[in-house]
Amino acid sequence: MLTKEQIRSKILLRLKTQKEENRERKSKLIKKKLFGVSIFKKAKFVMFYIAFGKEVNTEEMIKEAKNLGKIVYVPVCKKNRITLRPCILEDNASLKKGPYGVCEPINKKSIPVKDLDLVIVPGIAFDKKGSRLGRGKGCYDRFLKKLPKDTPTIGLAFDFQIMPSLPRQTHDISVDKIIFA
Repeated sequence: MLTKEQIRSKILLRLKTQKEENRERKSKLIKKKLFGVSIFKKAKFVMFYIAFGKEVNTEEMIKEAKNLGKIVYVPVCKKNRITLRPCILEDNASLKKGPYGVCEPINKKSIPVKDLDLVIVPGIAFDKKGSRLGRGKGCYDRFLKKLPKDTPTIGLAFDFQIMPSLPRQTHDISVDKIIFA
């Protein structure tokens, strides 16, 4: 089995070299699938992520979710503690690059994690059981560990990010569902 680092570099290369029109087309398909899931339809407070490094594009998902009346949160990272907290993404919010280059709102109004109805999770790779491989800092694992057990989590990915299985460690937290195209 490949190591986490080997999988990470292989997938990051695929993300980087994927044609932009394929990324957009697949992101639209993923959005359509996500918006058809009952957990998503029922959720009022949804934490998305702002796409980074050619990940599944969430920009249109966020816009449409807001149009549907959902309150959208995005992760804001505290570098010193490598922790995430959900902060509201207001309409026309000013964004700046956070400690790891991911855009986040300048105005940081956070809510307790227990108030989230659904968390949309990025990943470099996933396997069919919901195991997730992130960028290696552990930010999302620490964040997901704090979520109440009944808060659903959905990973978004392109088909080439789905592996037969991933190496796991005790601190790795899985997602409940993966939507891919």
